[in-house]
Amino acid sequence: MRIEGYRLTRFQYRRDRVIGDSQVHIAFAHNFTLELHAGGKTGLGFGLSLFHPLPNLAEIERVFREEAWPGLEGQPPAGLIHKISRPRGGNARRMALPFEEAINQACWDLAAQQAGLPLYRLLGGTDPKVRSYASGLDYHLSDKHYVELFTQAAAQGHRGFKIKVGHPDVEWDLHRLRLLKDAVGDVGPVMIDSNEAWSPREAIRRLDTYRRAGFDILWAEDPVIRDDYDGLREVREGAPWVHVNSGEYLDLRGKRRLIEARGVDILNVHGTPSDVMRAGWLAAEHGIQVSLGNTMLELGIHMAAALPEAHWIEYSFQNYNHLVEEPVLMKDGYAVAPERPGHGLVLSEEARRVHACPEIQGADDLPPPPASSPIRLSP
Repeated sequence: MRIEGYRLTRFQYRRDRVIGDSQVHIAFAHNFTLELHAGGKTGLGFGLSLFHPLPNLAEIERVFREEAWPGLEGQPPAGLIHKISRPRGGNARRMALPFEEAINQACWDLAAQQAGLPLYRLLGGTDPKVRSYASGLDYHLSDKHYVELFTQAAAQGHRGFKIKVGHPDVEWDLHRLRLLKDAVGDVGPVMIDSNEAWSPREAIRRLDTYRRAGFDILWAEDPVIRDDYDGLREVREGAPWVHVNSGEYLDLRGKRRLIEARGVDILNVHGTPSDVMRAGWLAAEHGIQVSLGNTMLELGIHMAAALPEAHWIEYSFQNYNHLVEEPVLMKDGYAVAPERPGHGLVLSEEARRVHACPEIQGADDLPPPPASSPIRLSP
C-alpha cells in the first residue's frame, strides 16, 4: 500500500458557545480535513487554527502540494508513521500550515486499516474504554450556562469534571467551584485548569485556599508557565495534596525536561499519535500517569486505550460531531474506541456538501452553528 492521492476540505463555522479560559476567547471554528488515498483505502486527518481563519482552500492546497506532498507521494503509510527525522538549519521549522498532525493521523488510520485492526489494537491496547471527564472550556459562560452545561454532563454519565479558574479574584474561582458542586454533587473528582495564570507562589496560595474552603481537587492543570520546570516542581512540593497536570503545550523535548525536573504528577499529552505514544513510553519509564487532553473528535481515545498509564481522556462538548459519519461513543462515563479498522472516523459527505467553506467568510456571513453538540444551553 502506497499513498497515491489526497483531498483537502476546509471548514469555517460558528461554535455553539464561546469557549476559552483566563487567557483566550474563541467563538469560531476553523478546521480542515486531509484524506490520504492508498490501495483503495482512505485515511483521515484533522487540522485546525484556533484563533484565525485558515486561508482559502486553493492556498491550503498550494502549500500542501509544495511542502507536504513530495514527502508523501508513493510512500507506504506504515513506514511514515515510524519515521524519525532530525531537521537541521533552515529545515528546523514547522510547515507553513498545520499539516503535521493531520498527516500523522491519516497515515496511522491507513496503517491500521491495512492491518485490519482498530487503531488502539494496532498500538497494543486491549480494552477500548477510558474514563472521560467533562471539560467545560467554560471561563466565559454565564453562571446560568455554566450550571446548565455541567448538570447535563453529569446527567449524561460523566464522572469527572474540569473547570476553568485563574480569575484575578479568588472569590470568583470559589464561586464557580460552589456552583459545580451544586450542579454535579459528589459523583466524581474535580479538576481545575488555570492556563498558566499564576506564579508558583500564587498557585500554592490558591490551592490552599480551595482546600480550606472544603474543595478536594484531583489535579491542577498548568498552574504556572509551561516551561517553568522549577516552578512546577515548587507547586508539587508546596501543595502535595493536589496532583500537578502539565505538559500539554510542550513538545517531546519539553516533556522530557518536565519529567526530569520532577515538575509533574500527570503528564498531559495530545497531538500526533506517534508523539503521544513516545511521550507515554517516557512517562512509563518514570512511573508517571498520563491524561489525554483535547483531541479532534476524541481521536485520542485510541492512544489513551493503548497506554496503561492513561486513566482519563478530556471531553469538552465541542460541536465537531457533524464532521464525521459516526463519532467516538461516550457511554456511562467512558469514551469507547471504535472497533472499525483504522481510527474509525470517516468524513461525512453531508458535512462536506453542507458545511465545507472553500473561501474565507466574514463573521457576519456565517450561518448558525451546526447542531452537533450533545450540550444544549438555553437562550
